[in-house]
Amino acid sequence: MEQNPDFRVNNFDLLRLLAATEVIVDHYFQHLNKPVSAFGLKLFDLFPGVPVFFIISGYLISASYERNPDLKQYFRNRILRIYPGLWACIIFSVIVIAITGVSFLNKQAAVWFPAQLAGLIYTPGFLSNYGFGSYNGSLWSITVELQFYVLLPLCYKLVPKDKINYLLFGLLALFIACFVWYQVAYNDTGFFKLIGLSFIPHFYMFLIGVIFQRSQIYRSPLIYNKGLYWLVAYIALNLFFSSYIDPLVFQLHYITLLGFCLISLAYTAPRTAERLLHGNDISYGTYIYHGLILTVIMQEHWVKNVNLFEVMMITYALACLSWLFIEKRFIRMKKKTNKLTFDSTDKKSGHFMGFLKSKQLSPAPQTTKE
Repeated sequence: MEQNPDFRVNNFDLLRLLAATEVIVDHYFQHLNKPVSAFGLKLFDLFPGVPVFFIISGYLISASYERNPDLKQYFRNRILRIYPGLWACIIFSVIVIAITGVSFLNKQAAVWFPAQLAGLIYTPGFLSNYGFGSYNGSLWSITVELQFYVLLPLCYKLVPKDKINYLLFGLLALFIACFVWYQVAYNDTGFFKLIGLSFIPHFYMFLIGVIFQRSQIYRSPLIYNKGLYWLVAYIALNLFFSSYIDPLVFQLHYITLLGFCLISLAYTAPRTAERLLHGNDISYGTYIYHGLILTVIMQEHWVKNVNLFEVMMITYALACLSWLFIEKRFIRMKKKTNKLTFDSTDKKSGHFMGFLKSKQLSPAPQTTKE
């Protein structure tokens, strides 16, 4: 195993693909009303896709912003990463849903379609009875992710990249409190549904990723190439101790431990993703297309004729097309950021506790395509 940590060499593309696959499996059983055992549900929840995406996003996007905080370039790169694939998915969705008998020649569609292209995802009234009640149930998190992108530069106004600022931990505590409030006070009203589509109950996960990136925990000997140990600890916590801990307290603990597990797995045998995927990242396409496939299956009454493997293969096929002909081409248009590096022998800020003790951090190194 490699013993020299390199921020740029990691398995995040593979981890995101596995997270997107978990979402397919979860939604397959949930939306198509397929029977599943209680133990099966626990297995599905081990690596919940959306929290995985949010934590990894905080980790990688914060590093990208630190390399070059020019806002014009920052937002240009974010747009090129998210919108081309999203636009293609929405246009494809309109075509497929229209073929299955829905007309988009109405006033609601005239407002809905540009809103979707802008990333303001919702299901309009004329599609509320289509499939399982959502034209693509997975896209809501895109709206939340876009809010994260806007908030990150604001956070760095409070937390300069070259210094430790305990306001970062204060922000984390604030948004953990927002999450707790949302969970405790939630009721099935339009207000709380709207809050659930905002950054408020989710931003703490993104901030966990930011803090892990700022503290450079991947360089710690407790993290680098220790993914198996963290994985065993994480699975043990979920399978054997969850029933003994208050659900709300447990969720906060397991999300934090999930963050450590993800970073460690990303830097354990860190060239695994490169060897398996050869630089191809179909995780985004996998995530945004599977919801459409499932809702069409429900609408056309194909539930008994389609199995999970077929759903996954169709999704992967669309994701590959999206990556090869759309996403990859626009990612190449992104401006290169400054390739700032740091001395890998600097142990002072190379682990989590070192982050708490040091007064200044090195600039973030070059990262992945994010």
